[in-house]
Amino acid sequence: MLGLNIFRLIGEVFQVLFIPFEWIRTSLAKSSAGWWTSNAINWFFLFILIALLSYWISQALKFKREGTEDRA
Repeated sequence: MLGLNIFRLIGEVFQVLFIPFEWIRTSLAKSSAGWWTSNAINWFFLFILIALLSYWISQALKFKREGTEDRA
């Protein structure tokens, strides 16, 4: 019984989290700007990912140069 309630709760949380995407899919996708808006969101997330990965790699290289990298 508890397992079913947990999965139902997870489903309801994702229903709430995806409300903006549901709005994009239903109303914005039917207009002429829908394709551009959907791709702009994807490009935005891609730029964030590239920025985070470049920061992570630069920090890893910095620790490697200083010799303080934890290799355990």
